[in-house]
Amino acid sequence: MTDTNNGHGLVQWHGTTIVGIKRGGTTVIAGDGQVSMGNTVMKPNARKVRRIGDGGSVIGGFAGATADAFTLFERLERKLEQHSGQLLRAAVELAKDWRTDKYLRNLEALMIVADKEVMLVLTGNGDVLEPEGGIAAIGSGGNYALAAARALSDYEDDAEKIARRAMAVAAEVCVFTNDQVTLETI
Repeated sequence: MTDTNNGHGLVQWHGTTIVGIKRGGTTVIAGDGQVSMGNTVMKPNARKVRRIGDGGSVIGGFAGATADAFTLFERLERKLEQHSGQLLRAAVELAKDWRTDKYLRNLEALMIVADKEVMLVLTGNGDVLEPEGGIAAIGSGGNYALAAARALSDYEDDAEKIARRAMAVAAEVCVFTNDQVTLETI
């Protein structure tokens, strides 16, 4: 994602490429470390992938405005507590709030979240999507990572190897993505 004016004349900071791979009994979410403000790299080693929920039972990554994404992670964590760690139910409730709440509706971020059973893409439009083929990617380099991961999945069964190579391809092509990868596995 590139810079956007937040309505106050300020350019927001953005985090970029995230890829999620679900293969066999393993799910991996990987993200690059670059945070950009406009066309400037502000931080090369940000951590955009993290564990949340009771005991880190959910992994997630974000692309978009960093402050907005942190707000969404906090809200998702509260929803997980309210719904006994059920990710799908918590994600649907978060998406409802995100779409209808005046404050949340203005947040500019996308998320990929996963637990042992399901991997989901969450959007501000109220979408809760389970990606086809167990592969999802978001952010400015998301399409590059998605294409690479889909191509690799025909030849590789290891979710982590697919994720790392897909992120490397995105970093080679997208100027808003770097090769400082953070990866979480569940």
